[in-house]
Parts: sequence; C-alpha cells; structure tokens
Amino acid sequence: NVVVIGHVDSGKSTTTGHLIYQCGGIDKRTIEKFEKEAAELGKGSFKYAWVLDKLKAERERGITIDIA
Repeated sequence: NVVVIGHVDSGKSTTTGHLIYQCGGIDKRTIEKFEKEAAELGKGSFKYAWVLDKLKAERERGITIDIA
C-alpha cells in the first residue's frame, strides 16, 4: 500500500500517476493520449495526473475532486 500526502497543488496526483506509469500500470500510448488532450486544454504538464483524475471537472479545473 502507498499513501501520498501533501499540500494542495504539490503534485500528488502527478507523482502518483508517473509512478504508476513507470511501474507499467499504464501504457505509453495512453500517456501520449493524455498528453495530447491536456495540451489542448493548455495543461500539458498534467498528463500523469490524468491517470488518476478521470472526471471532466477535474481535468478542466486542474484539481483532484475524487480520491483514488
């Protein structure tokens, strides 16, 4: 089990999403898709956070609403 704790906007979702990707939990094609979609919203650096942030509102606002 892993617990991630940090201040608001400290990169918890991004770090966790990147860890999931690095450990093979999500494929490169999916990350590339997230990167493209995030760039279209002007949030290119959020590609790893989107591994966890599935809700449209989370992606548009750049915050995690639902805990994963």
